[in-house]
Amino acid sequence: MFANYLIGLREGLEAALVVSILIAYLVKTGNKHRQRPLWAGVVIAVLVSAGFGALLTYTSSNLSFEAQEAFGGSLSIVAVGFVTWMVFWMRRTARTLSSELRGRLDAALAMGSLALLFTALLAVGREGLETSLFVWSAVQATGDSTSPLVGAILGLLSSVVLGYLFYRGAVRIDLGKFFTWTGAGLILVAAGVLAYGVHDLQEAGWLPGLNSLAFDVSGTVAPDSWYGTILKGTVNFTPATTWLQAILWLAYLAPVTVLFFRPAKAVATSSPPQPAAANAAAG
Repeated sequence: MFANYLIGLREGLEAALVVSILIAYLVKTGNKHRQRPLWAGVVIAVLVSAGFGALLTYTSSNLSFEAQEAFGGSLSIVAVGFVTWMVFWMRRTARTLSSELRGRLDAALAMGSLALLFTALLAVGREGLETSLFVWSAVQATGDSTSPLVGAILGLLSSVVLGYLFYRGAVRIDLGKFFTWTGAGLILVAAGVLAYGVHDLQEAGWLPGLNSLAFDVSGTVAPDSWYGTILKGTVNFTPATTWLQAILWLAYLAPVTVLFFRPAKAVATSSPPQPAAANAAAG
């Protein structure tokens, strides 16, 4: 539940921030009366994301065992790729997100209501599809369809409340630190989803080494124990782990974590000296 709460909170807060930026800009520019197509785009994005999750569930439930394992394993790896791209994208563009969205909204305002709808649909829909895919992968990994969904829904509801409080100016937090530490948590969760996806592909016969175990601590960490459940639900730890799972888990987690926390390089720019009056005008 906690891992999926983190997913729902992180992805939902990104979408909530996008919506609050768009609405605030409409109000600021005197276009408050044009909010309806924007909200229509948000609603359509939510419905499409929910439908995508339902489609994944329906498709996987009507496949043979081998096909289910191949389908689930492949989509789990795709989900890891999406989430990894997302955390790095947000780390890189968090400071310029507001200006980019305002630029898109200016263009959409000039084009009409349909453009406003699609601006909101694309901005929120991307987050929604990523959330649906990653939560679906987490549900398949844990084998529990209730706790992950409850956690994700609670995370989304929390993000809606926080987004509203940000919009009203009632809450202020350091979003840079928030996205940094939640991103680090998602990288850890993604490493577990990757290991699960690899195991599924091994069971489907797509990858070798199903019976070649790196370790088996089932006698110490019982899968049905409370601590085994916590490890399974948060980082997808399995007491019996194959060599391929362990190697790919470490090969993903170590370099991605190092790259994520690596300080951004400062870009040095040189410009000719300006007169004092020009500097004052620029200021």
